Amino acid sequence: MIPVANPIPEPPTFDAECRAKGNAWLAKPKNAGKTKGFPSRYWRQFEPELEAGFHSRCGYWAMLIQSGTVDHFFSKALPANRHLVFEWSNYRYAEASVNSLKKNHDDAVLDPFQVGVGWFEVDLPSMQLVCTLRVPPHLRTKADFTLSKLQLERGVKVRRNRKRWYDDYKSGKINMTGLEDYAPLVAEAVKRLEAAQQPLP
Repeated sequence: MIPVANPIPEPPTFDAECRAKGNAWLAKPKNAGKTKGFPSRYWRQFEPELEAGFHSRCGYWAMLIQSGTVDHFFSKALPANRHLVFEWSNYRYAEASVNSLKKNHDDAVLDPFQVGVGWFEVDLPSMQLVCTLRVPPHLRTKADFTLSKLQLERGVKVRRNRKRWYDDYKSGKINMTGLEDYAPLVAEAVKRLEAAQQPLP
């Protein structure tokens, strides 16, 4: 995870096309108390703007993904969060498997908007993600849970993707600028080794 600019500007038509229509749906007596079956078309139409705000990178993987999903940071499956289902500020851009793993853990997971510079590092060549001492002590438990629950630390899928970008850099398919854009934490790991004049594994 890396810092993500917050807030991401709300699209000009979001209020009319998502918030207003969504809240009208929530207000219908037949939908009272529902925690599923929401008209997802209202928020999905704004996925491109959300993706752009995250620079096409999953907010949790901190890597370029080919297609992502709208993650409701405060889960729409919880009755207490119904008022946030159609709120722009509650959306994060996430890889589908991460969104599925996160489920309704909400405050137990670090918000991509909450992450500071240098809180996490990728280890080479294991491609594992680790917390650094820059994580504030009062957030360390939450950071550890996030790595474990979302399989950011040792998950096969995420490590495979990190390695793909790393291999593309080593083979010359992409340069450092590309690596910084596509997989910033992998780029930082490479730069640390290069600065220490250590060979890339």
